[in-house]
Amino acid sequence: MGLNVVAVDVGGTFTDVVYVKEDGSIGCLKVLTNPRKPELAIYKGLEMCGLKPRVLIHASTLATNLIRGQVGLEIPKIALITTRGFRDIIEIGRQNRPKLYDPFFEKPKPLVPREYRFEVTERIDYTGRIVEPLNLREVEDIGVKLKDNGIESVAIVFLHSYINSIHEEMAGDIIKKYVKYVSLSSKVSSEPREYERTSTTVINALLKPVVSRYLSSLKKEVSPLGVEEIYIMSSVGGLIDIEEAVERPVQIIESGPAAGIVATAVFARELGLTRVVGFDMGGTTAKAGSVIDFNPTIVSEYEVGGEVHHGRVIKGSGYPIRFPFIDLAEVSAGGGTIIWRDYEGALHVGPMSAGSEPGPACYGLGGVNPTITDANLVLGRIGLKLANGLIILNYDLAEKSLSKLGNPVEVAYEALQLVNLEMARAVRLVTIERGLNPEEFVLIAYGGAGPQHAVFIAEEIGIKTVIIPPHPGLFSAMGLLLADWKFEARKAYPANLEDSFRELEEHLINKVGDVDYFIRYADVRYVGQGWELTVPVGTPTDTFEVKRVFEEKHYSTFGFKLDRDIEITLIRVFAVKINKSKPKLGAVNKEPRRVERLETRKVFFDEWIETPVYNRDDLFVGFTIEGPAIIEEYSSCTVIPPGWVMEVGGIGELVLKRL
Repeated sequence: MGLNVVAVDVGGTFTDVVYVKEDGSIGCLKVLTNPRKPELAIYKGLEMCGLKPRVLIHASTLATNLIRGQVGLEIPKIALITTRGFRDIIEIGRQNRPKLYDPFFEKPKPLVPREYRFEVTERIDYTGRIVEPLNLREVEDIGVKLKDNGIESVAIVFLHSYINSIHEEMAGDIIKKYVKYVSLSSKVSSEPREYERTSTTVINALLKPVVSRYLSSLKKEVSPLGVEEIYIMSSVGGLIDIEEAVERPVQIIESGPAAGIVATAVFARELGLTRVVGFDMGGTTAKAGSVIDFNPTIVSEYEVGGEVHHGRVIKGSGYPIRFPFIDLAEVSAGGGTIIWRDYEGALHVGPMSAGSEPGPACYGLGGVNPTITDANLVLGRIGLKLANGLIILNYDLAEKSLSKLGNPVEVAYEALQLVNLEMARAVRLVTIERGLNPEEFVLIAYGGAGPQHAVFIAEEIGIKTVIIPPHPGLFSAMGLLLADWKFEARKAYPANLEDSFRELEEHLINKVGDVDYFIRYADVRYVGQGWELTVPVGTPTDTFEVKRVFEEKHYSTFGFKLDRDIEITLIRVFAVKINKSKPKLGAVNKEPRRVERLETRKVFFDEWIETPVYNRDDLFVGFTIEGPAIIEEYSSCTVIPPGWVMEVGGIGELVLKRL
């Protein structure tokens, strides 16, 4: 692999660069993210490392930030063309109230203003039969209006186009003469449920111009360094090329968090762990996702831009996307999360974050609000240097910011307890609320701040073993190097299950060339149910086995099953091309030797305790220490409290267990 491939993960605070050196070891660098021009931070990171890679693998939060309305991102002007009578479907939605007893609740603002939602005469029924032909003259007239109004991107969504897409394709060919970016629902989300399909296609249309410009700018920025190919991490955990990302940008919304869960799955396989929770705490947010039998849990629908309550997305408060995603719970809890008091004097943590600009008060970059990083510094749980001196922390500024809320030590300790409770809820969401027992899982913690909090979260939810992987603060970027290429195809209401799966597989082979293996999924429900569960499907397909797997999942999710037939509303296939350039995971120090402390400093747990501090690079396989102890390294810092013991594992992982 060498220096030909470099992975870059752009986070809210840091941009991480990871590559494999010629001697096989991992090289890495952190630089501060430029939130307005993230490609500049990427170029800076590559240049500082002296890298001229041929292939760049990239994860980004650009799509999520656009939907959330981040300052600095220009919202494109978009339109919707739909079947006559369905102009207002994205505004009507599902009529479910996220806040049942709140008379002041307002539904999310439609992404397309009503004056830019157009109807055309056409109709295809649920069997795919053309009931009324498409009126081509109406489509031409709409095209002229779009051009006159400066519309940049258009979503075309016709009724039942997932069965027969001919009308959408005809309309798309006409509209492309007037508008640069066109998204067809039959190409973006070819499945039933007109509201969700419309919402997904509209979001795709919204993202298309922005993602296209960003990737074009990124390519231009890094081309002088020798980059010839760029691949993007998709929300389902596979790598896709630029063309696919531009055509269907809706699939890269959870690009960054997915990379961490991919790395978790690979790491779990390496260690032989069949049930793990990946926990990622960075500078802005914390994410959790479960991995069972080395496979991340997948969901078929996700909601973006809405309200989140303790990691749980409030259904109906945002914009639904019908596309496969790795199942993640996310909370506003990171190193930069702001600590504050309300009018009654109660202490709160988040959801606001100091980000990278100006950052926590201790960064000395102009931030004045106390954050979780300031709290960890005041309690002695982190040292004065981050990333080998990339940032020198200022203890006095941290203490001063916390003092505005009361006694700095008391405020810091209470704030960490609150944030740990919040992050524990995210882990519960991907275990208990999915019918899984967290006590059967191992917590794999990463991100710059994850190892500082992992043990306390484990104590909160009953997990007995915590593992800190090598390079935890760069683990998501490492996931990009470990990921396989993954492409998806789907079909609604298959007549013959096995034939339909094979048809999708042949389509993917024609699209991407040689494929190493396929993964099959089906959306299944009991006849008469309104919603489905996504279950894995074996090869060749056995309908009785599909029902058995569905009923097991239905029982673990809802606590009951029915004596009723099932129906399959959608099948999807992932074509996987194995990434043959994956770096090898392995320990560096295997010979026992004397390990010297870096220092001893006072660290506050329930009380102040003199605590030894070690450099992780000095440790060897089998090295064991009982808490309290601090393990520092380039990208993070691991806190081992009293009552826990740490041992270095066979590939350099830190294994923490309760005494």
